[in-house]
Amino acid sequence: MSTQAPTFTQPLQSVVALEGSAATFEAQVSGSPVPEVSWFRDGQVLSAAALPGAQISFSDGRAVLMIPAVTAAHSGRFSVRATNGAGQATSTAELLVTAETAPPNFIQRLQSLTVRQRSQVRLDVRVTGIPTPVVKFYREGAEIQSSADFQIVQEGDLYSLLIAEAFPEDSGTYSVNASNSSGRATSTAELLVQGEEAVPAKKTKTIISSSSQRSSSQSRQTRVETRSMEAHFESSSMQMHVEGGVVSHLAHKTPPRVPPKPTSTSKSPTPSSLAARVAGGRHQSPSPVRHVKAPTPAPVR
Repeated sequence: MSTQAPTFTQPLQSVVALEGSAATFEAQVSGSPVPEVSWFRDGQVLSAAALPGAQISFSDGRAVLMIPAVTAAHSGRFSVRATNGAGQATSTAELLVTAETAPPNFIQRLQSLTVRQRSQVRLDVRVTGIPTPVVKFYREGAEIQSSADFQIVQEGDLYSLLIAEAFPEDSGTYSVNASNSSGRATSTAELLVQGEEAVPAKKTKTIISSSSQRSSSQSRQTRVETRSMEAHFESSSMQMHVEGGVVSHLAHKTPPRVPPKPTSTSKSPTPSSLAARVAGGRHQSPSPVRHVKAPTPAPVR
């Protein structure tokens, strides 16, 4: 069996008590084996003879010292010591007995919170009063008891409600009630725990359809661009060919000047002389617009 030195999970808290009223000190301690608990006042072991009427108890790790009717003589420093075979631990607090009274007063009130599911939540208040007020936490009017899920912690005049892991069903109106013999005070706030957002299921068909559509659209766009480019090249080629043809046609629009046939049939020109004349006519640069009729040559005699 493993051993563990004593540890105070909830230490003692100082108390301000009205003369003639009860004063109570409480502490929560853990350890293995279960520790033994002893009380001290101003460094001296507290006994029934030294403090008549005091009630001391220790059960389930909870150590309690209660003085039924305090007087000014009870004021002082109180300590509790827990001891076992693995070690020891001590917690100390003050008792102040006064004849003055003051109703509870919140110097720090509850604040409304909005948190995500499974978050840790801490609701704090600070409250003063003479005698020390009794502070209780409520949800929707029902008192909250300290447990593993909902811990109520006190540190001086600071009182806290700790929710280890909040869920949407923990949402609601929370309040703190502080009371003593002089009066009562309440502070209220709202807690909203937002659930996790649902993640929409993936629509496989829609995704595939959209992808195919985009692919098909891109393919069609590529084919259109390709055809446009081909048409552009063909148009350019045709334009160049036509323009070349026009140039060629213009260059040959005016036929070479061939002497007309002689009116006389007595003697025809020889092929060689005809070829020479044709050649001579082709070397000339007649106007492509005006056509001048050659004069009729005289008959060859």
